[in-house]
Amino acid sequence: MESWKRKLRMGMVGGGQGAFMGGVHRLVAALDNEVELVAGAFSRDPENTRKTGEELYLDPSRCYGDYEEMARAEARLPDGERIDFVSIVTPNSMHFPVAKTFLQAGFHVACDKPMTYSADEARELVELVETTGRVFALTHNYTGNPLVREARRMFTAGEMGSVRKVMVEYLQDFLMYPHEKEGMKQAVWRTDPAQSGAGGALGDIGSHAVNLLEYITGEKIVELCADTSTFLPDRVLDEDANILVRLSGGGKGTVAISQVATGEENALRIKAYASDGAIVWDQEHPNHMGVYRYGRPKETWSRNASYVSDISSSISRVPSGHPEGYLEAFANVYDGFIEAVRRHLDGSPMARDEYVFPDVHDGLRGMLFIERAVESAKAGATWVPLE
Repeated sequence: MESWKRKLRMGMVGGGQGAFMGGVHRLVAALDNEVELVAGAFSRDPENTRKTGEELYLDPSRCYGDYEEMARAEARLPDGERIDFVSIVTPNSMHFPVAKTFLQAGFHVACDKPMTYSADEARELVELVETTGRVFALTHNYTGNPLVREARRMFTAGEMGSVRKVMVEYLQDFLMYPHEKEGMKQAVWRTDPAQSGAGGALGDIGSHAVNLLEYITGEKIVELCADTSTFLPDRVLDEDANILVRLSGGGKGTVAISQVATGEENALRIKAYASDGAIVWDQEHPNHMGVYRYGRPKETWSRNASYVSDISSSISRVPSGHPEGYLEAFANVYDGFIEAVRRHLDGSPMARDEYVFPDVHDGLRGMLFIERAVESAKAGATWVPLE
C-alpha cells in the first residue's frame, strides 16, 4: 500500500510517566491525523513503560523493556505492521545510541535536541544517516512557526540584503531554584553532566538560539567568543552565557542565554539587521513580526495575513487574529518530516535541500556550538572557530 493511503506508524523511546517532552511529541505528531503511535520503550523502568502503554491504549506486546529489544522486535514484524519511524525523547546522553540502533535497523528517526551527547557522536550520526539513507529530523520546533519561515524566505531570497548584525536571546528563570535537589525530573538530568553533556543552558536552550539564527538568516557562525557563568552552589554546568559570534557573510552578532533570568518564562527573541531591512520576532508573541526598512514606517506583519507568502500561510492552521503557537509550530516540523518519510517509503526520497526541517547536519552544528562555547569560556572567553 502506498504510504499516502494510511497513517504512519510511530514508535517512541523515552517519554514515560513524569516526562514532559514525550507528551508534547505524541500530541504534535498526531495533530494533523497523519500518525498513529503503536509501540514504545518509554522508560528504563519496565513498570513505568507498562503504565505509560496502558494510558496510551497500546498493545502490551509492543511496550518493550528497552530500546534495543524494541528495534529488534519491530524490525522482525511484517512491513504492514512495523513502525515507520521512531521518536527519541530521552535525556541527551541516550540520543546517539538510540538513533544509531534504529537507523541500523532500517527506521527513520525524529530526535529531540541537542542531537547527541558530544560532537564526536554527532559526526558519527551524520555518517550513519548518509550511509543508511534514512530520514533524520531534529525537532528544533521554533523553525515551524509560520513567521519564522517567512523571515527565512525573505533572507534567503535576498530581499533583506547582506546580514550585518543579529541579536538572539533565550532567557528563562527555570533554574533560579535548585529543583534538582528536590527530585524534579526535568531539572535533575539537565544539571547532570553525565546526562546532559558539556553544556547546561548552552545545550538546553542555546542550541535553539543558534539554530534559529542560522535557519532564518542562512548565515553560518564561523567563530565565537563565550563567557559563561554558574551561580547556584553545587552546580557544575553553565546556567548563563553571553556569546559574540562572527558570521560567514561578514556580519556579526550576539547570543545571550540564561536559565537564571529572574521573571523570564520562555523569552526566545531574534533581531536580524541587514543592509536592506530587518526583522524582529519573539516566540512568546509568535503571531506578529516586526519588519523594518530604512526611511519607512516600522511594519508589524501578522501570521496568515494576505501579504505573507504561501511558504508561511500554507502552514497556518487558523485565520489571522486567532492565536497559534508552540504546539502548531512543533507539528509543522513533524509534518515536514512525515512528508519526507512518505516520499522515502514510496520510492522517491527527498533531496536534503528539499527539507524544511532541521536535520542531522544542523544537529552537528549545534553540538559544535556547545563544545566550542565551553572551550572558549574555559580559555577565558577567547575566540575559537566553530568547525
